[in-house]
Amino acid sequence: MVTVVVVMLLVAAATTLAWRAQRLDPRLADALDDLVAGTPLEAWGPPDPAEEPEQVDPPRGLDLPDPAAPVPVARPVTADDAGALDPGAVRRALRRELRDPDLGRHVVAAVAPLGGGAAGQRVVLGRDPVVPASTTKLLTGAAALAVLGPRTTFATTTVLEPAGAAGAPPAVTLVGGGDPLLARTPERDGAAYPDRADVRTLARATAAALRERGVTGRVRVAVDDTLFAGPAVNPAWEADYVPQGVVTPIGPLWVDQGRTADGTARVDDPAREAGRVLLVELRRAGLRTVGPVVRRAASPGATPLAAVESPTVAALVAHLVETSDNETSEVLAHHLGRARGGPREASFAGGAAATVAALRALEVDVAGLRLRDGSGLSRRNRVPTTTLLEVLQTAASDQTLRPLLVGLPVAGFTGSLATRFDTGPAVALGAVRAKTGTLTGVRALAGLATTRDGVVVVFALGADRIRLGDDLDAAAALDEVAAALAACRCAAAP
Repeated sequence: MVTVVVVMLLVAAATTLAWRAQRLDPRLADALDDLVAGTPLEAWGPPDPAEEPEQVDPPRGLDLPDPAAPVPVARPVTADDAGALDPGAVRRALRRELRDPDLGRHVVAAVAPLGGGAAGQRVVLGRDPVVPASTTKLLTGAAALAVLGPRTTFATTTVLEPAGAAGAPPAVTLVGGGDPLLARTPERDGAAYPDRADVRTLARATAAALRERGVTGRVRVAVDDTLFAGPAVNPAWEADYVPQGVVTPIGPLWVDQGRTADGTARVDDPAREAGRVLLVELRRAGLRTVGPVVRRAASPGATPLAAVESPTVAALVAHLVETSDNETSEVLAHHLGRARGGPREASFAGGAAATVAALRALEVDVAGLRLRDGSGLSRRNRVPTTTLLEVLQTAASDQTLRPLLVGLPVAGFTGSLATRFDTGPAVALGAVRAKTGTLTGVRALAGLATTRDGVVVVFALGADRIRLGDDLDAAAALDEVAAALAACRCAAAP
């Protein structure tokens, strides 16, 4: 109130001064008129060099040259900067660590320069292929980026069904679009990366759209999870994976990847649970809902109401590589199958076939490659370590595939490597970035390392006959192998 009174007094005073000034000096009158009109006082005089130096004109006659382009701090690193590799030095550096008995009877290690290098610089120790475990996700991620495109997103939508029998409440159908990270509610303060779409936001937009169409009474809720085909549980998985909550049955519609609200268990019917969440959120948005959630395909004549979009494929791939997200990997593989062969191929088998085809199109050697899923949970997968090397090399030279490398966990710092590399040469910390692979009796590691003398290399390590009880020691042993590579002086002599 005091501020308002002061402003009014100032305006009144300025008005009076302007009236009086008109009798004395027209220029002063113009200035006071500007004050009444709200013109800032700073506009009345020249800019202050101390406050706005960029606004001060240079002295007359001074001719300043254009500023020179700044000298870059460092030249950008490219695949050609990887350097030449001395295969003999690599073998000597890894020989002792690969003989660790904790790794079991079948161990394979492959190393090559990031840029490919000259013929003969690739080193393969052991017999390919191996059970890849979650390093399979590197293949799925590369294929998804190449085929689906890094900017692609997947929409979860709601539609209003055509009017049914007289007196029946209108039906809202929740249509799953294959968003692997769809959440119940928005994340608080950006706690999750990448940002997730959520059902609460979708419900509020749906309620607003219904009111615009004059729907203010009761509504029913249905779910449509028909985007994918085939079984929801992979027959090539262990029978106890789903009952023990290792993975959710794969489908195009769920919330929180099929987990309960508190995150402690998996729900029995992920799509119906997503519909139940929508029903509750529609009530919170002021609508009345009736009946149980039913499952049925949306009709062709349904009216679109609202939609929320998933993160981009680039963000999803970086996420699945960093966190080893099984559900996101399998959903992307199903999208791959659909993109290659249509709705009937949106399945585990279709996704695996589409991944192999995409790698072949990228000119990656797929001889000996056998895939049964997109996540690496299947023990029937077989992947040559050399295929993993070529995928990593291709990602380094292809901007479209770059998110695959961005997502690689950093040894001792991020993702699935945050609590590893606590033994071995400390030089590996931060110098090794790799995707992990973990199954009972199987451990794998594939990624990038920078040697002590600056050669950037790609590597793939696998051990798939680990004795019962030695799994943790085997993982530490693979860390020692990667650390030895980072500590190696493996550059070829000039």
